[in-house]
Amino acid sequence: MKELTVEEQFELIKRGTVEVVPEEELKQKLAKAKKEGIPLRIKLGIDPTAPDIHLGFAVVLRKLRQFQDMGHEVVLIVGDFTAGIGDPSGRSETRPVLSAEQIRANAETFTSQFWLILDRSKTTLTFNGDWLGKMTFYDVIKETSRVTVARVLERDDFQKRLAEGRPIGLHELMYPIAQALDSVEVRADVEIGGTDQRFNIMMGRDLQEAHGQEAQVGLFMPLLPGLDGVQKMSKSLGNYIGITEPPKNMFGKAMSIPDEVMLQYFELATNLPKEEVDQIKKGLEEGTLHPMDAKKRLAYEITRLYHDEEAAKREKEEFERVFSQRELPSDIPDAVVPGSELSDGKIWAPKLLVVTGMAKSNREAKGLIEQGAVTIDGERVADPNSDIEVQTGQILKVGKLRFGRLVLGE
Repeated sequence: MKELTVEEQFELIKRGTVEVVPEEELKQKLAKAKKEGIPLRIKLGIDPTAPDIHLGFAVVLRKLRQFQDMGHEVVLIVGDFTAGIGDPSGRSETRPVLSAEQIRANAETFTSQFWLILDRSKTTLTFNGDWLGKMTFYDVIKETSRVTVARVLERDDFQKRLAEGRPIGLHELMYPIAQALDSVEVRADVEIGGTDQRFNIMMGRDLQEAHGQEAQVGLFMPLLPGLDGVQKMSKSLGNYIGITEPPKNMFGKAMSIPDEVMLQYFELATNLPKEEVDQIKKGLEEGTLHPMDAKKRLAYEITRLYHDEEAAKREKEEFERVFSQRELPSDIPDAVVPGSELSDGKIWAPKLLVVTGMAKSNREAKGLIEQGAVTIDGERVADPNSDIEVQTGQILKVGKLRFGRLVLGE
């Protein structure tokens, strides 16, 4: 990337963001960094509550990569300590506490996927257990004395739970303080996060000032809707596209994105220039661009980003052959159904999807069946509580592009 002026950096950083708080301070920090030749430290805290990165989480990683391309340094803080508390952001109830083994296993997978997006040479990776885990009880009391209970209870999610009579664990009140101490430890200039992280990030500003540091700027990214088009992308909801998924799955899932959120995906999940996104938007509004053609372009760009152009082109051609010409795919994989899962040759419909790898859980499988997304030999499976008689050679189809040829196993 060519060297940008401060104003060009600022405009590029603001693209796709919801809010920068405060904007003027970010401009000042960028100007100071350029004048002194010292890169800004851009912080992102991640609690490894799930093992894989999906497109929703990739939104903030891609923004970090923009900072790196402009010469700044990224500090990734893996919350091996704070994951044991549980982030209450957006929660209507206390989050289950993960075991140390779960946290460690998730962190190993998570960190290996960072480098699909970030520049490793411009990234500092650290774990907040290295400093939070060494604090004494006196240290904790000293830090809590800097924050009032009224300030912590300003959180919208806490206020809602109090109003509804739902419990709030005392440990949850400590979470924003712990995350704020991360900012103090790494002397962050900017902290980036989703809009649901606003309270935690602003608490970082407060504690940095209390420790005599220059306060960080908060940069808030939108939450990418999941494949349902309603709730934010989440592995627990099954409405996600993982960045390490095979090209076929990635392209097929992208083609299921609802039309009404398609432009958000173009903006937040692809590398298309703003001018091209604006042209796509204009074409859709004026009716000169068919939504199906726009969505194929979207699926192509997402697949190309995490695989390559050849894979994206191949999956686009396969989609057009199967969807447009109503043909079966040229390479339907076997979907093995273990004989031990059958009773009188039958299997519960949701379980069929799980054992064949078409769904991650019974809950996800039930949702797919209720949506009318599941067929066997062209016949829709309508009842999620039904039992399916399994025969070798039957074609199981889930959604528009996921196929499996049923095979009875031992």
